[in-house]
Amino acid sequence: MWRVVLRRLLLAAVVVFLVSLITFLLLHLLPGGPARGVLGPEATPQQIEQFNHDHGFDQPVHVQYWDYLTRLLRGDLGASYTLNSPVGTLLAQRLPRTLLLTVASTLLAILVALPLGVAQAVRRNSRFDYLATGLTFVLYATPVFFLSLLLIIVFTQLWPVFPAQAAQGESIGELLSQPRSLVLPVIAGAGATVAAFSRYARASVVDNLAEDYVRTARAKGTPERVILWRHVWRNSLTSVVAMLGYYVPVIFGGALVVESMFNYPGVGLLLWNAARTSDYPVLLGVVLVIAVATVVGSLLADLAQLLIDPRVRTAQSSRAKGAGRS
Repeated sequence: MWRVVLRRLLLAAVVVFLVSLITFLLLHLLPGGPARGVLGPEATPQQIEQFNHDHGFDQPVHVQYWDYLTRLLRGDLGASYTLNSPVGTLLAQRLPRTLLLTVASTLLAILVALPLGVAQAVRRNSRFDYLATGLTFVLYATPVFFLSLLLIIVFTQLWPVFPAQAAQGESIGELLSQPRSLVLPVIAGAGATVAAFSRYARASVVDNLAEDYVRTARAKGTPERVILWRHVWRNSLTSVVAMLGYYVPVIFGGALVVESMFNYPGVGLLLWNAARTSDYPVLLGVVLVIAVATVVGSLLADLAQLLIDPRVRTAQSSRAKGAGRS
């Protein structure tokens, strides 16, 4: 098992390195460069030249990246051009708020999607199954920004129940003290996740209902409810847990859009403002955080599979032994 963990950690380090390199190169290929974005279209060539010299943009790209990488290894993410604050400080302030939104949205999605998927699997090919499938497909195909806009129109204009702007505050306590302002952002963030998780849960439960152990339990006279919740449900959770880890980038990506739509003071709004002002250090910092979150989510999903499902442990051990002999 430790060999698997070590191999995953090495792969994670390579992925984070490649993400930082590709993002760094793409940002430097943007027309105008950071100087034009920060100083504005009326900046003189002398001002742009001075800005590039002060921030090292007049050096070769590989020298700039090496300097960025060495500072990154020391924990220095740079400083924002527009906010006059270290990127690490900005992320430390806003990341807990984004985590609050993503965790709340994910919990809501799980509480809705998993029972829905089980109900569809039990009643597969029924009218309920077809109706739920159609609704989840529509929800999955709806962009997050469009769903957020619909929620704003319906629940703040046509039926004014919730505020259009998300909760505002510096701390988690201040955000939680405004629960009505969190309802729409959480629902918008959970939309696509509900659709994906319910379909995945349905497919997993359907596959397990066709296994031999289910037929054996039915032949012994075990009640259907016991078979479903004690055996099928437990075995179906393995694939769902794995999907939860691999779905981290999608959840984070949806949260970034939701934050910009509802003016939520998190990492997403920070990224949106940085993109408009070509604030390169902030853009690199946010992308790096998302990359790390994706890698950590995938690693936790693999570890959860190893702990939950003995079949995965056996397969990994056999694979490691085969690699060792070769």
